[in-house]
Amino acid sequence: MTTSIDTSQDPQQAPDAPEAPGTEPTPRARRTRGLLQRYALVIAWALVVVAFGALRPEIYLSAANFQTIFGSQAVLLLLALGLLLPLITGNFDLSIAANLTFSSILLAILQVQHDVPLVPAILVVLVAGVLVGVVNGFLVVGLGIDSFIATLGTSTVLQGLVLAVSDSQTISGISSNLINFAANYRFVGISLGFWYGVILTLVLAYLLGFTALGRRMLFVGRNPEVSRLSGVEVGRIQWGAFVGSGLIASVAGVVYTGSQGAADPTSGLGFLLPAFAACFLGSTAIQPGRFNPIGTFVAVFFLVSGITGLQILGAESYVQQLFYGGALVLAVALAKLPERRRRKKGA
Repeated sequence: MTTSIDTSQDPQQAPDAPEAPGTEPTPRARRTRGLLQRYALVIAWALVVVAFGALRPEIYLSAANFQTIFGSQAVLLLLALGLLLPLITGNFDLSIAANLTFSSILLAILQVQHDVPLVPAILVVLVAGVLVGVVNGFLVVGLGIDSFIATLGTSTVLQGLVLAVSDSQTISGISSNLINFAANYRFVGISLGFWYGVILTLVLAYLLGFTALGRRMLFVGRNPEVSRLSGVEVGRIQWGAFVGSGLIASVAGVVYTGSQGAADPTSGLGFLLPAFAACFLGSTAIQPGRFNPIGTFVAVFFLVSGITGLQILGAESYVQQLFYGGALVLAVALAKLPERRRRKKGA
């Protein structure tokens, strides 16, 4: 299933539509408009921080609050970055949150119930995550099933497996080493989980911006049929994106288990909507009209900064779902604007 975002070119690089005589924008105006498009979400994030900082400066602007904002979203950031890979190549992966939950439960069972050492247990979990990606790739690429339906089915199967093997119970007793490396150890006051997300963001940004593989992924997501006719192995690229998504989801599951100190059979499923919201909202920033890791990074922390501010002001817990759901709808609507603008120019 091809996503609705047209990535044929960044809007800031697209030729401007013909203007009426005497109203054509100057090059400086075009550059300014392009910069505003690229950095609008960054500006909005800054405005959110300024607004809530002005309302409750003693709490919102404290170092502890910012350490919490950045440190608490490591799992969401990792999961959203994993979700980017199939989205970039034109597919959805609705199983990514269930894969995270399955990885978390599997790690806990291996560690707590079977006394498997931490490193071998993590390796088994990573292999399991890759296998989930292989299955998704087979269903979508090999059998030609729509990615939305295929990964929804995989997600449901994984949820059933999680409930079966965990007996619907939270499993505690996770290795203290994992807890330390996921949550307790800090760099410049922020837990290491956040820095894992930063590293992955930079790796994906390099992959997509400076490698032939990254350019092929973008080309496939833009137009699979043209890519196929151009000699690009579309199936292999899309299948590989699912495998990468599965691997990153399992890494997120490991970090989630360490940050919680236990494995819960249901809580990880709540990451699905925020991850999609971050990916689509991020596609309106830095490289508008294109799924990109830096934009996703900005979107994750823009969203959590707003939610944290509302909670500090006394908003109920349900505001988080409202915020993420509204952000997803708004992001998809904004993502369609460049496509509509280009169609209007071509009319």
